[in-house]
Amino acid sequence: MQSSRLLSILLRLQAEGRVSAPALARAFEVSVRTIYRDIDSLSAAGVPVRAESGRGGGFELLAGYRTRLTGLDRPEAESLFLAGLPFAAAQLGMGSAVETVRLKLLAALPEAAARDAKRVASRFHVDPVTWFQGPDEQRLLPELALAVWQGRMLRLRYESWKAVVDRRVAPLGLVLKAGLWYLVAAAGEQIRTYRVGSIQELSVEQESSSPPKGFDLARHWKQFAADYEARMSAVTIRVRARTALLRPLAGLSAAAARAVAAAPAPDARGWHTLLLPVESIEAAAGELLKLGPGVEALGPPALLGSLREASRVLHGLYGRKTRARAKR
Repeated sequence: MQSSRLLSILLRLQAEGRVSAPALARAFEVSVRTIYRDIDSLSAAGVPVRAESGRGGGFELLAGYRTRLTGLDRPEAESLFLAGLPFAAAQLGMGSAVETVRLKLLAALPEAAARDAKRVASRFHVDPVTWFQGPDEQRLLPELALAVWQGRMLRLRYESWKAVVDRRVAPLGLVLKAGLWYLVAAAGEQIRTYRVGSIQELSVEQESSSPPKGFDLARHWKQFAADYEARMSAVTIRVRARTALLRPLAGLSAAAARAVAAAPAPDARGWHTLLLPVESIEAAAGELLKLGPGVEALGPPALLGSLREASRVLHGLYGRKTRARAKR
């Protein structure tokens, strides 16, 4: 275990330059004291590691030093073809390049490791698109990705749920979430998220852009996703449902699934009563109407009013059609 960690620390220093002891400790899930002992072990083995103290300090390899200990062990070779997503690479316009890299890596592996890697690849397939939904139209994605890699300012014409808007933004990264691509970009002082499929026009400028100091795409997206899910559960409604309808209710969102999991046992008439987090009253009314009489809304009053109004409109629509057919 220690020898594997020592090699990983060495490769990380070679790839990233200066890295602090706390950062290494977090990466390898050990104590800072253990990292210091590992650095001592590397130094004793002849690896020229230099320590820089103070704010912004850390460990780094002396300039010009590179290790050749980059061979893959068996588990690493088997995971080789799980590391990339051909779906994402193809949409980014990098499909042929990724395939070439795959072939070169395969050719460089020992025969046994190559055979294991191909076996794993043949038995594992990633389909990131959700059921009943095709991938977004992505004609602008390759050009957008190139601008992100190069750090170029962008002008977008974007169709939001409110209106079509024009924005000048500094791209910070691309995220693939459940088959959908999102652009994270700085618009002035604000960091915003744009669904790539909703970008109508794109213009790449010559002016360079750079991310805000300390910006981390993965950390930002994790916080954004948590905030978004919280907004999607901003309202709580009270309903009662038949047991057969609990599963469809749980499918509305992760928050709804947690509420259903905590639902009490049915009463004597077979009804479960539960509090359900939803995005809004309007969205809740639409979802409850889909589920039919097996789910009954109990509150708040605004939800009951919305359902009554929807029922009145539907009754008027289909009632007129029924009367018209009866007169024929």
